[in-house]
Amino acid sequence: MDMLWNGWGDPAKAAPLPDTVTALLRDLLGVKPRTTPALALQDIRLTGTTAGPAALKALAEAVGGAEYVRTDTADRVRHTRGKSTPDLLRIRAGDFSDVPQAVVLPASHAEVLAVLRACVAHGLAVVPFGGGTSVVGGLAPRRSAFVALDLRRMDGLLDLDPVSRTAVLQPGLRAPEAEALLAERGYTLGHFPQSFEWATIGGFAAARSSGQASAGYGRFDEMVLGLTLATPEGTIETGRAPRSAAGPDLRQLILGSEGAFGVITSVTVRIRPVPEARLYEGWRFRSFEEGTTALRRLAQDGPRPTVLRLSDETETFIGLARPDAIGAGPAQGDAGCLAITGYEGTVEDTAQRRERAAAVLTACGGTPAGSEPGEHWAHGRYSAPYLRDALLDVGAFAETLETAAFWSRIPDLYTAVRTALTDTLTQAGTPPLVMCHISHVYENGASLYFTVVSAQGEDPVAHWTPAKHAANEAVLAAGGTISHHHGVGTDHRDWYVREAGTLGISALRAVKRCLDPDGLLNPGVLLPTD
Repeated sequence: MDMLWNGWGDPAKAAPLPDTVTALLRDLLGVKPRTTPALALQDIRLTGTTAGPAALKALAEAVGGAEYVRTDTADRVRHTRGKSTPDLLRIRAGDFSDVPQAVVLPASHAEVLAVLRACVAHGLAVVPFGGGTSVVGGLAPRRSAFVALDLRRMDGLLDLDPVSRTAVLQPGLRAPEAEALLAERGYTLGHFPQSFEWATIGGFAAARSSGQASAGYGRFDEMVLGLTLATPEGTIETGRAPRSAAGPDLRQLILGSEGAFGVITSVTVRIRPVPEARLYEGWRFRSFEEGTTALRRLAQDGPRPTVLRLSDETETFIGLARPDAIGAGPAQGDAGCLAITGYEGTVEDTAQRRERAAAVLTACGGTPAGSEPGEHWAHGRYSAPYLRDALLDVGAFAETLETAAFWSRIPDLYTAVRTALTDTLTQAGTPPLVMCHISHVYENGASLYFTVVSAQGEDPVAHWTPAKHAANEAVLAAGGTISHHHGVGTDHRDWYVREAGTLGISALRAVKRCLDPDGLLNPGVLLPTD
């Protein structure tokens, strides 16, 4: 099943906003209803050319037949950009300037290599395409002539080693199917990001994804033990052992490379037994500061829950901590901040960690809110992107951004980004609602995930750009990283260059020249093309 071409996910799961929320948007933020009719897929007429006959023939030979090289409008539109709010606003407005010339579907590592050779021969750039869930411009290359390399046919579980507890997965395998294949054998990956229903294994690795249960299972890059990379110059294979002192770890060079160095064709991951028990519950704190201290205590001194997240006062009041309950009105006791804790594992271990964590949370000022907030969160954990689309449908602007920093910098980073977003959008005549939560914690720091809602303005993308840039500047100035788990793409690239430094970027450019001397792999994504 393909994702909705002009929105997120399964069209059957899309739902209109309740009238109460629409009225609130109008009264609080000045949101005006849309006045232009929605564009229908069947009405789109692409003006951009497809690849030439010789190139199409070479691509067909590379993947075993012309049926695996698609040039029809629907396929090309569905592979145009990703799913950020600017991406969707542009495609809804009929902007198809970034449409691929063809969509190519290889079925093996050898076919990927053959496609790359064909693209080099015919001067076509290549954008690796998994679930299409990028929200940072990761699928919008700075090249007009390119093909989307859709990896959906590479969707298998190649090997499972129960002794070592490892599995080898192909890159086009979507997360739900990966979990189902592993569960048949009694295992789980434990990686559940908000994009879970649509994102792929290769995409997780390419963007250094982090799942909502990262406190217990770790980030995806911590799960990866080995990778195979196809490049125009040949193959790189990594991961002989769980750890090695044999020089720099090439896995870390491939992880987060966003298709700029090559195409990931297999991923060896750590797996764990399917948990016997899962339990989610809520806790209340008087302030975001108080709740942040509690999360830091658990992250540093334990016991660490499997899921650990904290919404600030605004996000708690609005109800975004429980996306499936939006519009139902504030729950009883919604003052202050809501934290969600989750425990997965054996029955005994789950009970013990829950009891010990409760003692820490209580000592830090927390009040138990029972299982209802936790179960609401678990039920609606993948609903937020659908809510974003519903907001766009009624004329609101809604977007997210995230960062991370050491614990000592979290308070200033939180204030700096909120202030940058609020001031910039207010000065532009669209005062925003800015919400934030902590959803990934470490011994030494945590992530901050912001959600921004405002009126769209006359030109929504142009209206948002100064606010996004101001937030990026605030992140770097306050000591944060430009991205914790969304990635770099084109949206963060210029700030990533500053974060990595001149010499660091020069080293990465040298890697790209070695692996991709013609500069055809996702040009302009991650690294500047000039």
